[in-house]
Amino acid sequence: MSSNSASASPPEPMPEIRVPALLTFLGLSAGIALGLLLAGTPMQASLNAIAEPVGKLWLNALQMTIVPLVSALLFTGIVQTVAAAEGGALARRAVGWIALFLVWGAVLAALLMPLLLDLFPVPPGAVAALSVSDGSAAGSVPGVAAFLGALIPANVLDAAAKSATLPLLVFIALFALGTTRLAPGQREILSRLFAALAGAMMVMIGWVLAVAPIGVFALGFGVAANSGMSAVAALGHYIALVAAMGALVVVSAYAAAVLFGGVRLGAYARALVPVQALAFSTQSSLACLPAMLVACRRLGLRETTAELVLPLAVALFRATGPAMNLAVAIYAARLTGTPLTPGVIAAGLAVSLVTTLGAVSLPGTLTFISSIAPIALAMGVPIGPLGLLIAVEMLPDIMRTIGNAMMDVTLVTVVDRRRQSGG
Repeated sequence: MSSNSASASPPEPMPEIRVPALLTFLGLSAGIALGLLLAGTPMQASLNAIAEPVGKLWLNALQMTIVPLVSALLFTGIVQTVAAAEGGALARRAVGWIALFLVWGAVLAALLMPLLLDLFPVPPGAVAALSVSDGSAAGSVPGVAAFLGALIPANVLDAAAKSATLPLLVFIALFALGTTRLAPGQREILSRLFAALAGAMMVMIGWVLAVAPIGVFALGFGVAANSGMSAVAALGHYIALVAAMGALVVVSAYAAAVLFGGVRLGAYARALVPVQALAFSTQSSLACLPAMLVACRRLGLRETTAELVLPLAVALFRATGPAMNLAVAIYAARLTGTPLTPGVIAAGLAVSLVTTLGAVSLPGTLTFISSIAPIALAMGVPIGPLGLLIAVEMLPDIMRTIGNAMMDVTLVTVVDRRRQSGG
């Protein structure tokens, strides 16, 4: 890897954390099955008295790391992105296309996810099935003047205490940009501090997710006992719609490679088959890096371009992030009755883009809360349903990884063509 790409790397690697994604899914399945079996029986009330506080405790544990984790990841992501953009013309061109593709994904979700929910409504009874309460109500929808006035926090500590996500993220973004103007030694100190904070928070959320099978078992039991088969139908409906948004990013990868990268559709499709297979089996973009380099060679792209852009993309580019994360938040809004006004969707779109800069190359189950909860909070959406949806994230995460890996290769095709043409 070149020194340019290395400058965009975090000061220290994230700690290795094991997430029991399969066990979490099985825990949810077992909870739903037991809830269906005992629904309407005398045992239901007794088990509910245990399951409800256990589920609530686990949800609270998930939420407590959101503000410090997102703040630290966003700071680190912005510093990395600025460092990458300063690494030379090729890196700046790559960062520019990354920003363009991310905006495209967010706009896709903002426009099409509400339409998909209108065309394929949430199944009857699903609202009650997935509306897990976190003790908060759907937030009020501010007017345009109030929305703009709230973007800059008068007191950032008060914004953090109230989980006022959007103004908090604005402050962190400005703080990170200000840090990039400091002398290298001072910038390094702050970068390491926030990287350490992010690492510690990731360890904590890893502990919480280690007991996720128990938490989602309790939540699954409660919703199935109270809602019956509606819970199963609701989860299937959710997976299908969110995965559909990821599929649109996959289609965009094909289209962008042909339109902007100048490659033939057939050649691109054949070269990407091994990448797609590896992404499906590993659910890790980093694990797909060798296969992506081979795909770039098969497409006749310059090795110097691929060797710089691909590591940069793996570090910074989560192509499916804005589209699928915003789609989850919009789905949660429908579940909780939050009005999807243009202002609410615009707030979610903005935060989905900003938080993507702080995304880390870890399993989707681990980053699910840190990536989506800020979007939901900015939209005034209670985040209780996320505690259930995280249990099935291993399924949409397959589409996330495929889309991310394909878009990484597409980015190389576009940057390499622009490099040849001098554009």
